[in-house]
Amino acid sequence: MTVKQLTLPELADTCGVLGVRNVGLWREPVQRYGVEAAAKLVRDAGLTVTTLCRGGFLTALDAEARARALDDNRRAVDEAVTLGTDTLVLVSGGLPPGSKDLHGARERIADALAELGPYAESHGVRLAIEPLHPMYAADRCVVSTLTQALDLAERFPAHQVGVTVDTYHIWWDDRAPEQIARAGASGRIHTFQLADWTTPLPEGVLNGRGQIGDGSIDMREWKGYVEAAGYTGAIEVELFNDPLWARDGREVLEETAARFVEHVMR
Repeated sequence: MTVKQLTLPELADTCGVLGVRNVGLWREPVQRYGVEAAAKLVRDAGLTVTTLCRGGFLTALDAEARARALDDNRRAVDEAVTLGTDTLVLVSGGLPPGSKDLHGARERIADALAELGPYAESHGVRLAIEPLHPMYAADRCVVSTLTQALDLAERFPAHQVGVTVDTYHIWWDDRAPEQIARAGASGRIHTFQLADWTTPLPEGVLNGRGQIGDGSIDMREWKGYVEAAGYTGAIEVELFNDPLWARDGREVLEETAARFVEHVMR
């Protein structure tokens, strides 16, 4: 998503030039290209797919809408298998139209996970609940903190359901470091993502995820938290940013790799 202006072949080629060997994919461009074709493309390029994003949107009240959401998430699991990744990231969904019941929405997520967790396990895929910043609670994700995400995940085996740790969404939460330790103790950190917090936020706020090093988040500090919790997996950079998308995607990917080295690894 960081360089969504690139086609999948362009992405694979640029990763090869830059020595990037891991890529997190989103379902929409994969579906447009063809799931089987995308799987072959990344395999032939020597790329490992770290995660597939996204499943979720599990808060519907209507039985028919709920059934459609469950079917879509099963398809997402199947797509993850085809792409060769063991992790499907879940954005849980916001409040249904006309509802103000956050607790009820979260319970419907748990009900859905009770159905999806065993299906994912049977296909060798883990579900990673991603808490989103509270500004998205109404329309996108009623799970706003790692505490809430873990309270849901811990109802299920760790090999079925864990969490996504994303700096952009949790950096403000002074309980997040202890919750990362909690997640690590039970083997529930299924992926770790980076984006910086820059202001002012754009209209609509969705595409405000800043380039690493441009904002307020100490990336090395958060990397230290997940490493101390025992996480040894891939670190993803996921940026939703209109000015970045308007630039040459190859330049953005090269810049992102350089920023990763500068602000995360050194």
